Amino acid sequence: MISLFFKATVSLIGAAAGLAAGLSYTLFIFGFKNASSIGNPQTTLPIAFFSFCLFLFLFTDKGEAAEVIMSGDIGWFLLVGVLGAGMSFIFYVIDIGFTPPSTASMVAMVEPVTASLFGVLLMGDNLTFIQIFGMVFILCTVSVLSSVKQSD
Repeated sequence: MISLFFKATVSLIGAAAGLAAGLSYTLFIFGFKNASSIGNPQTTLPIAFFSFCLFLFLFTDKGEAAEVIMSGDIGWFLLVGVLGAGMSFIFYVIDIGFTPPSTASMVAMVEPVTASLFGVLLMGDNLTFIQIFGMVFILCTVSVLSSVKQSD
């Protein structure tokens, strides 16, 4: 365990997963930007999304997936899936035609902040100092990047 400020700890697997997520997102942004220059962004994004879903299906525990379908909480799963992923994906695909990829990627960086605030406001989660610091750091970085972009 790596001890970060105060009582926050991060395991080696957690740190590696976080770095892998950042690398994957970076590869997606660059790949999407290159694919968008060849084809229509509204077509490219759903193809990339469904390709990734098919790839992840190979690593899915099929037994656990079947248990979710039979769960009494299936309505909540569908609600979170449709509103949290489905509707946002549809809006993103519609909007990507009007927004340059560089701007869209900066806006997407705020996603962890909104997810954290959702957890605090609706789920009653508590944030540690390092988590709050991380949210502020993300917001400052996005603000600086957007102001640098506008001055170019």
